[in-house]
Amino acid sequence: MIETLLANLDTLLLYLFAACALIGAVLMLILPQPMRVALALISTMVFLGGVYGLLGVHFIAAFQVLIYVGAVMVFMVYAIMLLDVRDAAYKRTYSKLVMPGIAAGVLFFAALAFGLWKAIPDSGSLAATAAPGTFGLQQFAVAFLNEYWLHFELTSVLLVAAVVAALAVIKVSAARGAQSPLGARTEENSRRDRG
Repeated sequence: MIETLLANLDTLLLYLFAACALIGAVLMLILPQPMRVALALISTMVFLGGVYGLLGVHFIAAFQVLIYVGAVMVFMVYAIMLLDVRDAAYKRTYSKLVMPGIAAGVLFFAALAFGLWKAIPDSGSLAATAAPGTFGLQQFAVAFLNEYWLHFELTSVLLVAAVVAALAVIKVSAARGAQSPLGARTEENSRRDRG
């Protein structure tokens, strides 16, 4: 029993990491607090790094953990900390569009499963069409530095622009809130909380 479990430990861990990544992704969609959503995203990215590591793509697993979890998520958590989470907009319940969204998601996954089921060839033709080449670290580095470096840099510029836009929205909404009676009440509440 133990020998069988140890022989199939890689497969078991792969399924476990994949299930945990899926659970983290679902939690990102349903959690209402922004900081908990960020923590769910961090856990999803860590588990995806584990999946990549178990599949033998250790360089991509290291990139996943170091770049996405280590750098991008710290940046996003910093942006979330700049938000005013005491705002009532963060505490409201789900939209009216939750049920149509769930129905569309179920239809999407049904269409995806049907497409995958139709696309899987039988085992005889699969062995004949298997490619002998592998994609290693050197090929990845050449492709990344020659073809995809601009995409990577544009993504970082896009993240900076998103944070600047979020700060501008916060500043505009704070200015509008200070002029409205609701804004005056929230200022009184924050003064009362401080004092």
